[in-house]
Amino acid sequence: MSDLYVSWSEYHQKIETLAVKIYQSGWQFNQIVCIARGGLRVGDILCRLYRQPLAILFSSSYGGEDNRQRGKITFSQHLSMTQTNLGNQVLLVDDLVDSGRSLTEAINWLQHNYSREITEIRTAVIWYKSCSQTIPDYYVDYLEDDPWIHQPFECYEQTSIAELASQLTHIA
Repeated sequence: MSDLYVSWSEYHQKIETLAVKIYQSGWQFNQIVCIARGGLRVGDILCRLYRQPLAILFSSSYGGEDNRQRGKITFSQHLSMTQTNLGNQVLLVDDLVDSGRSLTEAINWLQHNYSREITEIRTAVIWYKSCSQTIPDYYVDYLEDDPWIHQPFECYEQTSIAELASQLTHIA
């Protein structure tokens, strides 16, 4: 497995590119649902650009050493959102589609729990890996060689708060 390293500026540029691709498609949506954790930053920026409400579906599927082993996916019981009702045109976002299982199961979860409200769901990710069984509606990069993507916030998974505090004590 190869590695793909992404800087903060590249990461933000890719989210902006994703936003423009969705815009250029002409599709109108009235709700963004992000799959957390990876889709949080993507969803946040898209909801600011589109001025559409954001709901969060929390999930967990990775564990093991360096958080690199795919396991059973678990979703939160409820969406976290400020609106009383979910919009009917839903843009489901995540950072990447790897096996496709998270995206597929998130769609199933939404349809099971909000079938009366949702008329359409489309998906958007930054990275679409060739090994995925699910093809997102919108994506920025198609990755043929299935690299491990090192995102800029990954460093926080390798740092303890005590280490960070000792590094920043000279600033305070």
